[in-house]
Amino acid sequence: MTLTIPGFPDGGQIPVKFSQAAPGVAVGEGTSPAMSWANVPAGTQSFFLHMHDMDLARNKTTDDQAHWVLWNIPATATGLPEGVPKGSQLPDGSYQISATGPMYRGPGAGAKGPFHHYVFELYALDTKLDVKPSADAFETRANVLKAIQGHILAKAVYGGLFRRPQ
Repeated sequence: MTLTIPGFPDGGQIPVKFSQAAPGVAVGEGTSPAMSWANVPAGTQSFFLHMHDMDLARNKTTDDQAHWVLWNIPATATGLPEGVPKGSQLPDGSYQISATGPMYRGPGAGAKGPFHHYVFELYALDTKLDVKPSADAFETRANVLKAIQGHILAKAVYGGLFRRPQ
């Protein structure tokens, strides 16, 4: 399975327009990039997308920042449009959450530090998940990650680097 984000090259810099640093964007929000996937395995019943900041250690734990947890994406989907709207449940039945709330949380690494590594992980699952979002993004993410165990048919990964402009 392959994942493609046309807005920036795999391993390249994530444009400001997809970050919290974009003009007019509230802290903790942002515009999600368009993405597409291909070579989906037979038997896929849903997809799970996990975007996280690999360089953040949250509360002195192995937890990192939950930038976007999107699950029960229909098996018929071949991608996501730019600017997925806010809301716990999307019109296609999928659910989303981030550390900010029921939305995409763009990269936000500080201007004075190193670039942070943001990873988009897409999983093809052989089931739809029976997980509802809770008020806590980290609890929800843990529940989703537990629920996908034993149901992963394929995984695709795409990465980007970000640091706020000086």
